[in-house]
Amino acid sequence: MRARTDAAASAVRWDDPPAGPIGPVVDLSAPVGEADPDEPTAPPVADGPRRTGRYLRLRHSIGRHPGDVFRMAVASGVVLVCVLVARARGANEVEIAIFNEIQRLPHWSRGWQVLTWFGFWPGIVVGAGLALYLGRVRMALAVGWSGAVAWLLVALLHVLVRARAIDVALLAGSLHGSGTQSFQFPSLHVAVIAALATAAAPYVTRAERYGSWVLVVAVAVTDLHEGTNLPLGVFAGAVLGWGVGTVLHLVLGAPGRRTAEPSVQVALSQVGVVPERVTRIRGRRLLHPQVYDVTSADGDRLRVKVVPRLHRLAGPAYKLRRLLASVEVVNEPAMSTPRHEVAHEAYITLLAERAGVGTLPVLLASEIEHGPPFLIQQQVDGRALVTLSAEEVDDALLAEVWRNVRALGSARIAHHGLTASNLLVDGSGRIRISDFTFSRVATPDRHNCQDVAEVLVSLTSVVGVGRAVDSALHALPPPLLQGALPHLQPLALHATFRRQLPERSTLGELRETVAERLECDVPPFRSPVRPATVAIVAAGVVAVYLLLPEFASITRVRSLIAHADDGWLAVTVATGMLAVVVSSWTILGASRDRLPVGRTIAVQVAAAFTGRTTVAALGYYAINLAFLERLGVRRPDAVGVLLLNRAATVVVSGLATVIGLLVIRDAVPIGSVSIPWWAPVALGAAVVAAAAFLLTPYGRDRVWKRIRSMLGELLATTAPTLRRPVRTLQLLAGETVFLALSAAGIVSTLAAFGAHFSVVAVVAVFVVASTIGQLLPTPGGLGAVEGGLVAGLTAVGIPPATAIAAAFLARVLTFWLPVVPGIVAFRLLQHRGVI
Repeated sequence: MRARTDAAASAVRWDDPPAGPIGPVVDLSAPVGEADPDEPTAPPVADGPRRTGRYLRLRHSIGRHPGDVFRMAVASGVVLVCVLVARARGANEVEIAIFNEIQRLPHWSRGWQVLTWFGFWPGIVVGAGLALYLGRVRMALAVGWSGAVAWLLVALLHVLVRARAIDVALLAGSLHGSGTQSFQFPSLHVAVIAALATAAAPYVTRAERYGSWVLVVAVAVTDLHEGTNLPLGVFAGAVLGWGVGTVLHLVLGAPGRRTAEPSVQVALSQVGVVPERVTRIRGRRLLHPQVYDVTSADGDRLRVKVVPRLHRLAGPAYKLRRLLASVEVVNEPAMSTPRHEVAHEAYITLLAERAGVGTLPVLLASEIEHGPPFLIQQQVDGRALVTLSAEEVDDALLAEVWRNVRALGSARIAHHGLTASNLLVDGSGRIRISDFTFSRVATPDRHNCQDVAEVLVSLTSVVGVGRAVDSALHALPPPLLQGALPHLQPLALHATFRRQLPERSTLGELRETVAERLECDVPPFRSPVRPATVAIVAAGVVAVYLLLPEFASITRVRSLIAHADDGWLAVTVATGMLAVVVSSWTILGASRDRLPVGRTIAVQVAAAFTGRTTVAALGYYAINLAFLERLGVRRPDAVGVLLLNRAATVVVSGLATVIGLLVIRDAVPIGSVSIPWWAPVALGAAVVAAAAFLLTPYGRDRVWKRIRSMLGELLATTAPTLRRPVRTLQLLAGETVFLALSAAGIVSTLAAFGAHFSVVAVVAVFVVASTIGQLLPTPGGLGAVEGGLVAGLTAVGIPPATAIAAAFLARVLTFWLPVVPGIVAFRLLQHRGVI
């Protein structure tokens, strides 16, 4: 076998490539199959397709992308909204201004009108004819059908949506208009050209795709310049055409959306590998690579990994958990394309092999024509560590695992995926590490600590906590193990590693065992707040409080603040500070163990900094979790304390909100709200769908079992506290007093302005506004609480300027001012090892 170096797949030699039957690694500089037309075709594939022509390779890659369903839904929703706006009388001033500005562009006689032909029947004919001339029959059909369907839909909308009538005075700046003041909706030219560009996209190169969308923009500008459409009609036409092309791909399929065994056979043939058998060894998963076991004509066994879409992506939940973990987080460099991901894995695998790490030797990296890239590695006979029993894993094998981990660290490679399934034991007892997709090279030394933590978890799942920790202590220096200790927590580990362990408590046991053997403390809390976060929050605060006075006379607002009573403002500050102190009652009441009162209060003061400057107040729960763990409270019990605290907050805030809505019922006409007929039907359908999902094997084993386990643990940890009336009373009283003190801040601020108001109504407005703020993920409910306060205070009869001034000053003095002592308390607690 050989690696092709011609126009089909140009070869680039790596330094000291691994020995293998097909020679050096092939660079991804050109997709497989783009050979010279006069070049002889590759030999036929045994037990596979006998034709290897361009059409056959294209047919093997035709498939459907799940994302097209989402794109179709987005296009439908946007067009529907545009239709509703177009049916309204008149036009937005911004839309008219854009229209008039584009009409002031230079007028080049008939030159502009020529561009509109691309969005009419000449464009459809030329596009389909050009595709046929190039021999791309399927592309020609896609272009023709998409243009025709877009034309028909636009004609239908022209019938359903009447022409938009615009006042002549608004079009005074028009220079090249058609003379009419009515405009059809949407734009036919833009819809057709957008449909053609979308339908042809999978069949052309990236540069050609970009060029086609530049043409779409040019046609849109031409429609505006010629005065035949308004910006809304042009935008709706572009989205409609995009949606038509997307539906076509979803119905008929498109190239590059599927990878089947025949396409893998053809791709291997194109690079000089003659496969006799191609067998899928990893099932189809939406966001995961496809892995094939290939036996070549020479008897070699190969492992082909096809990457249809980016796999090296961390989900938002994992990123958020890592942000709150007590470990320094460094963002991984993002991969731009699947092609980039394959090249990245091949590169790091070669570096690891050169450093003495056992790997699956890399043989080839290339790309399927009209399909995804792939990586070929030498297959090694052996068993994954996850399939071995504890008796089969001896001390020599454990030492071999840690030798490879040390070799990765010496090469400054962080694997970031050392699960038990990625550790292969070959016939000679050597460890082979696979799947370097998530790896990082040239990392600081501390980043190998994450690999150590991952291997500890993987070995624990096979041999238990004791043997895993003992083997690590014999093979690794204590500082490296101590550096890995912060990574042994649920927030820092990916769900793949946590699922390896038989029980949720095993990870806590592993962490405590490592800390006990090393004779060190549990890692301190690391604040999720960063200077960039503080800057963003500060910018948001400034923006909100600069924009609020624009809704009333800014002069009047400034005058009210300047002449406010200092005594009442001092009361406002005091209520904000007392509310922070009172919040410690809820933590003391939620814990079944007696907590130190002074340190608990100090932690709540620090939580005013970490909680109010993080999304959804997650920093509040993170710092309290670290505090409880440093006191020796087991993680499940600490989580139970915080969950009970959150449950009390929801109960008290919910009841107070219902009462508040009833109090301000004149401003919020609850009685006039009627429930539509479809609401119970939708609710019932959602309940039935959820029940059906939980009855499926996946829902029963992966979702319902975890929910039941979490509820059981929660009840087990909170039941002792709830059985003690004093603790329960303290918990609920703390939440109630905290809410009352927070509401007292807005009352005292209004009193400082000398306003006349009902205390009950103002408290009700604050409760409702603060509840709305908790529903939004912005730090401290920024924007939502202020807007709710202004709207509610105005509704209960307070003048707009006074309402804005009160909302502005009360939030600054009661909510944001306690952040300053919170920063001081946070640093002191860190210095003393409390958190």
